[in-house]
Amino acid sequence: MASFLVFLLATCAAPAWAQDDLLGQLESQKPAATTPEPVAATFKSTRLISGHTVETPGQGTLVFLISHRFGTINSGAYNFFGLDQAALRLGLEYAVTDKLEIGIGRSNIEKTLDGFVKYRAIRQTTGSKVMPVSVTLFANSAMNMLRDDRSWYTVPRRLTYSYQALIARKFSPNLSLQLMPTLIHRNLVQDNTQSNDVYAIGFGGRQKLTKRTSLNAEYFYLVQSSKPTGSRNALALGFDIETGGHVFQLHLTNSQGMIENHFVANTRGNFFDGDIYFGFNVNRNFTVRAKEGFRK
Repeated sequence: MASFLVFLLATCAAPAWAQDDLLGQLESQKPAATTPEPVAATFKSTRLISGHTVETPGQGTLVFLISHRFGTINSGAYNFFGLDQAALRLGLEYAVTDKLEIGIGRSNIEKTLDGFVKYRAIRQTTGSKVMPVSVTLFANSAMNMLRDDRSWYTVPRRLTYSYQALIARKFSPNLSLQLMPTLIHRNLVQDNTQSNDVYAIGFGGRQKLTKRTSLNAEYFYLVQSSKPTGSRNALALGFDIETGGHVFQLHLTNSQGMIENHFVANTRGNFFDGDIYFGFNVNRNFTVRAKEGFRK
């Protein structure tokens, strides 16, 4: 009788063990559940070279930006190959949230005062729901502040507006590319043969060299039908160095301007004839407000 009970228990338990083993195998074959992970550091700065990147600083971060361009290298030894001349822009940028950034700046080119707003609409992600690109929307307004006694040269006529959709993808830890459809609207133009709207398409990229250095490039192609008379496509090559809280950007470009109206719509230099401006950007970040959720 005892032997019969042992046999009966073993017979009943065997299917249960087999079922548990089968369920274990099926469980091990299930793909691991993943959540979307945002792609970080597509670029290391809010600027590629002259233009903006898709990046915005973390919430509560204040960015102090110094942008500097010397004169053209082909201006000769008398002008110390451009170092005797200089254009400067000082800017402040603040991240209201992780997605929303505002900024203001002042350039000595036409004594221009500018302000912008930037919104990170889409962020590239990996994981179960992949988003292949990041998209940031950008709008800028700039005003020529030069003294002028002409009564008709009113504030509205001094204004220009810039609009961009910045579309970027980080293809690998080392390579990021960006597309920049651009519209510049000028309230005042030279004559009625000129278009108030200037359309351009920008291309740019970053190739990381080491943990803290990279090569950058930027190019804006002007649509011929809206191209201002005498203007050229802007081309820039740069080298970035990250040093803790600073990003130091060195570059060569055929445009001395440092805001969209200047370098997209008013570039006059021919890069391949030596009309090259050496310049740099210096970015310094300050945390002025603790991020929500991280306050002690």
